[in-house]
Amino acid sequence: MNLLIKAAKLIDEQSKYHLKVVDILIEKGKISQIAKTIKKEGVETFEASNLHVSNGWIDLHAQFHDPGNEHKEDFESGMKAAAKGGFTRVCISPLTEPVKDTKSAIEYVINKSKATLVELLPYASISKSAKGEELAELYDMKEAGAVANFDGKNSIKNPNLLHRALQYSQAFDGLVINFPHTEELASSGVMNEGESSTHLGLKGIPELTEELMVSRDLYLLRHAGGKLHFATISASDALTLIQSAKKEKLKVSCDVSAAHLLLSDDLLKDFDSRLKVIPPFRSKETIKQLIKHLKNGTIDAICSDHQPEDIESKKKEFDHAAFGIINLQTAFAAARTATQKQLSIEELIPLFTTGPSRLLGLEHKTIEEGNLANLTLFNPDAEYIFEKEQVVSKSLNSPFFGMKLKGMVYGVINRNQKSLS
Repeated sequence: MNLLIKAAKLIDEQSKYHLKVVDILIEKGKISQIAKTIKKEGVETFEASNLHVSNGWIDLHAQFHDPGNEHKEDFESGMKAAAKGGFTRVCISPLTEPVKDTKSAIEYVINKSKATLVELLPYASISKSAKGEELAELYDMKEAGAVANFDGKNSIKNPNLLHRALQYSQAFDGLVINFPHTEELASSGVMNEGESSTHLGLKGIPELTEELMVSRDLYLLRHAGGKLHFATISASDALTLIQSAKKEKLKVSCDVSAAHLLLSDDLLKDFDSRLKVIPPFRSKETIKQLIKHLKNGTIDAICSDHQPEDIESKKKEFDHAAFGIINLQTAFAAARTATQKQLSIEELIPLFTTGPSRLLGLEHKTIEEGNLANLTLFNPDAEYIFEKEQVVSKSLNSPFFGMKLKGMVYGVINRNQKSLS
């Protein structure tokens, strides 16, 4: 693949071209030249309004339902959605049918994306069948290509199991991920506990469900050692605990869903089940705290938390509808729209690039001559209305239809392939 990218503002704080407007020549998938102006005959040229280029984005959490429920999302449709959203690498949940708790299950994912534009990074479960009872073969799955161990939205209730996982994973420098949710406190809650839930008469999920488990897990981390990551954090007090733990030099990190930076619980007034997610959308005041912790570095990355569901699972009474939204195509725009006044684009982009790569221990290659082209092309200031017709996912459970968003992706380049609009 040969391509000449014209007049692009480069966002890569580790590159000598950071914040400069340059031309980038890619030949056979490799960056061969970067300069203020490049002229090259017979090469396809890409130009676009307010064009920005960064390293390819990494999504820390998406659900592709292969194997088991491919009608909701399979690898092909999921990777199309990822490319449309600017992601060149996607970490996928182990919660499939069967659960990805064996070496062969990890190899299955690796083999499916060996030659694809978007690379799949499989999570392996912490426990067998993700039931939280017995430790899975963590080392074998790491050797097969798993980037971390995670039971998905099945929180680890058993403190001894998490303690053992943290201890055992140190032998191979593994990362353990937990979704902080104390189910017993949430009961049958379906949305954030607060004024909106009281007004609507819906059972609430308090922020305490998250804070309590974060507190417990940090105590376990202090005792066991290891590396612990909290997925899709959403509670302000939980972030305060994580901030303090980082000051102690504990190896702890966390991410936030892009949608949780923009959507608040007061939007549920019409009982739209597309807004039913776990963790639930919080109050506007909590959103302010989430963005504050993005700014001060407590939150390490922004993810899509892409959870496709079919119409039969979502078009029900709110109490009975499934949790989850699709968000691969809209994650960047949601984050940009929510944070445009607080975070510059050069502060936002590392939350999709160097933040995730550092957490997962992935090699981060700067945008320099001689390196392979793994790039996302975008316009951080373009506004558009997201409509159902734009969706390439197999599922349509998006809360963003009809909403004006800021931040448009032009396409991605990776593995000597491209997808550009």
